[in-house]
Amino acid sequence: MDTKSITHDITYHPNKRMDLFRALAVAEQEAIFEHLSPHVRQSILVNLKDGEMIDLLDQMDLQQAENTLAVLKDERRRKKLINRVKSELKEKAEYFLRFHPKAAISLLNFNYLLLDGGTNISHAADAIEEHYKEIGKLPEVLVHEDGKLVGEIPPSALIRESNNKLVKNFVNPVKTISYQAEIQEIADLFNKTKHSKLAVLDRDGSVIGIIYSDDALALIGDRSARFLYDFAGVADVERSFDSVGSKVKNRYKWLIINLGTAFLAASVVGLFENTLSQLVVLAIYMPVVAGMGGNAATQTLAIIVRGITIGEISLKNSLPAISREVGAGLINGAINGLIVALVATFWNGSVLLGLVLGVAMIVNLVIAGFFGALIPLAMKALGKDPATSATIFITTATDVFGFLAFLGLATIVLL
Repeated sequence: MDTKSITHDITYHPNKRMDLFRALAVAEQEAIFEHLSPHVRQSILVNLKDGEMIDLLDQMDLQQAENTLAVLKDERRRKKLINRVKSELKEKAEYFLRFHPKAAISLLNFNYLLLDGGTNISHAADAIEEHYKEIGKLPEVLVHEDGKLVGEIPPSALIRESNNKLVKNFVNPVKTISYQAEIQEIADLFNKTKHSKLAVLDRDGSVIGIIYSDDALALIGDRSARFLYDFAGVADVERSFDSVGSKVKNRYKWLIINLGTAFLAASVVGLFENTLSQLVVLAIYMPVVAGMGGNAATQTLAIIVRGITIGEISLKNSLPAISREVGAGLINGAINGLIVALVATFWNGSVLLGLVLGVAMIVNLVIAGFFGALIPLAMKALGKDPATSATIFITTATDVFGFLAFLGLATIVLL
């Protein structure tokens, strides 16, 4: 990336400024942002959307992010962005620290400086001094090039090297780990990097914080990685190439539970035996209601499990996702309910049957959205693998409530 040329274009072409800035990758935006004048920075910040601003701030160290937000004149927006940055940072830190139930957020060190590799020793020393005056502690000094972390600067380089030399020439590599890493990977890396530090990274490669292996190992002790899975309440999920015996062991209990829940759904149908004996046509549409509910729930389950896997969602922050899945279920239910209502009306010559089917379809797809989102999150919170356990309870919910809605409405409206 030609930093000098891009900085020049953004500075001296105000009409194209935002287009040029937005054309850069987020990491590159932060790298360029450091070289812009205060006036140009202010111009860019005012025009960035909140989501774009958060992405940019994520690339900075906390002190730099705070200083960047300080220039915003809109106090209400500034406070909103600060709260959002802190909330997202805390959520990601807590997700990483799930490797041990007693791992507090204080285990992560957020006292670091993130300097451009093109910074000279003199300016680096000035930045450290300014940071110390504001924080009262000397920071870890990390270095990035074009927004990507490349390592750290040892204190010795800042002391013995001449002021005009660039920090990128004295970078020592630093081990990194994603905050979404599996517990096994986290434990293994701690053991491999004793007496060292790890930079915890976000999905986009930006730095979340620093953790010291010795601090983590002091908390873990001599426990094995397998113990960490159990102690943290996280099940070791089944893999594609596990043995037959392993697959049976992971699944048979859930299948037995499924057998019980299947009888529960059957008992609901049994409650409407009289209705079915008088309206045999209902039996034709029962698989339609159950099948649509099951398929809709499976779609929701797939999205939520993927979100759980990448650390995007947990039970704590799930309310917006659940409400949106319910909303999607309502709209999809209305669309499919209208179709099945028209089919039943013309095929069976009964408008009321079509109405019952349409309403039942809406109810069942709303139920599918709600339980399809909630159950895998609840199973994950309980330390169970949502991929193998959630489907049983979701299918039960859609069958039970779907049959209740369909047969209950039929009893009220058609008899």
